[in-house]
Amino acid sequence: MDVSRPNASEQASPEPAVPQKGPPSANLRWPHFAAIAAGVGFAVLVSSGGGPAALWGRTIGMFTPQGKSQPSAKFSDRDLDRQKPQKQAEILLERAVSRSDGSRAQTEAQIEAHIDAWRGHLHWDSQLGDLTTVALNSNDQSVRASAIEVQLAAYGLTKTESSVDALVRQADSSDHARKIWALWTLGLLGNRGIETDRVVQVLAAHLKNSGKDSGRNRDRDRDEDTRRWAVEGLALVGTTPTIAPLLDAMHNDPSAMVRERAACGLAESGMLSHEQRLTAVPQLIDYSADPALDAQTHAWAFQALADITKQRLPNDSAAWRAWYQTSVASGQ
Repeated sequence: MDVSRPNASEQASPEPAVPQKGPPSANLRWPHFAAIAAGVGFAVLVSSGGGPAALWGRTIGMFTPQGKSQPSAKFSDRDLDRQKPQKQAEILLERAVSRSDGSRAQTEAQIEAHIDAWRGHLHWDSQLGDLTTVALNSNDQSVRASAIEVQLAAYGLTKTESSVDALVRQADSSDHARKIWALWTLGLLGNRGIETDRVVQVLAAHLKNSGKDSGRNRDRDRDEDTRRWAVEGLALVGTTPTIAPLLDAMHNDPSAMVRERAACGLAESGMLSHEQRLTAVPQLIDYSADPALDAQTHAWAFQALADITKQRLPNDSAAWRAWYQTSVASGQ
């Protein structure tokens, strides 16, 4: 099917599109947000309607492999000021993900200085989507934070309580695409300190709606998808109160995909700090030996332990418990 891209001259009004979900990783290699790069067109920029099907079709077009022009790294700061907001955002995001720590801090400061001026003047397309996904996959938390700021600016969302109010209502929408976009975007706002406690409560509530009594396959799939994006939203928020619902999802959710994404959120995805992730280690050790959990979840617990601690111990709960007691709990 021939799918057209949104016209760059159209006015931006963010609309959701359904992220594509994949099976749990078989080889236990966790990208931070690779699923987002593969299928998330969170904001489809259109000036007129056409219904959810049309919106979804346009978003697929954003991620269709085509020739893309990369922003030049050779732009001077003076040249940068002459560019339109879209180009400025592309250039600075590319610099943020490609530069060393020393010059990266300067680039991140430039992004922060431009964010307010960009809001309402960016459009979400494949170029910006690819760059923000790479930034969200960065090992540098400040680069991830820059990606969050750019996404919010591209969505045209203000960092206000009213934005959270609107997204909370949208998270209860019967339109599945709008619901999961709202869950993701609540995570973005919660990370930036906007109604963070409320955002965590809303996301955790959606995560607990397991839909075990749902009789129809489509309803079960959508419910699983809702919980998956509630997990991704919690991982984005990155505050200590998000750890408990992520641990609960990893242990109790009926979906292997949701359990895996919760484990990844605890281990390396999202915005938790290293110190925060360490607080999950004792529970992860317990999970690695919990007879109520299946072998795959045990494996995810061991992988999360290795990712958090950078220790390469065998997949043996006793070995991990001994290491923790001597190296962490003892304060060494």
